[in-house]
Amino acid sequence: PDIAGKGIANPIAMIASFAMCLRYSFNLVTEADNLEKAIATVLDKGIRTGDIMAEGARQVGTVEMGEAILSEFKALSA
Repeated sequence: PDIAGKGIANPIAMIASFAMCLRYSFNLVTEADNLEKAIATVLDKGIRTGDIMAEGARQVGTVEMGEAILSEFKALSA
């Protein structure tokens, strides 16, 4: 892909797919719920990758988005 290796890909769809895997393949419903809530919380905080950028939001790259979601997930899972 033309964006490979540039740090601009949006990882949300892949992370949400993993939440579905947790829910439907491993029956880890709480973990899936927490991961989906983490994604929503990050978006609610105005953190965005370039493809979903909105006025007033803070643009981040692939790694920063993943780290933000992971941080929220850890907080929800504590």
